[in-house]
Amino acid sequence: MEVNTEWIIREIIESDNKELENVLSSVMIEFNVPKMGTALSDPELKKMSYAYNHSKSIYFVIERGGKIFGGAGISPLKKSKENICELQKMYFLSDARGIGLGKKMINRCIEKARKYKFDKCYIETMYNMKSAQKLYLSEGFNYIDKPIGNTGHSSCPVWMIKHL
Repeated sequence: MEVNTEWIIREIIESDNKELENVLSSVMIEFNVPKMGTALSDPELKKMSYAYNHSKSIYFVIERGGKIFGGAGISPLKKSKENICELQKMYFLSDARGIGLGKKMINRCIEKARKYKFDKCYIETMYNMKSAQKLYLSEGFNYIDKPIGNTGHSSCPVWMIKHL
């Protein structure tokens, strides 16, 4: 039996939850993300398929050979009066970094954000995630000087926005 070794970006399914939790947690720990005030403490980390199973939300995983290497999604920005989505939980294992998958993932998420008719896309990240910030800038995100909405991620000190 031949195993598919191509990279696949697909929507999350319930059976992905445990493996995805492990992948996302391990990447956040690798980058010394604080346990409190970040996605590492989000309760939905344990059941990602349920967290994105509502209107104007979607989460994608990256898979190769039946193994999950990361993911990203969008959802309406919490506690915002504006029509803004948030690019959320975009983390990849090292094997999936630096080969163009981040750009593909952002494009897939932005395509859905436009389909859902959001005006802007917001993201919060960490200072030390320089490669991610470089990618976001190359995809049209710009730095802003304060957070918007209320994601509960008080330990994320870098905020960016993209006009759709």
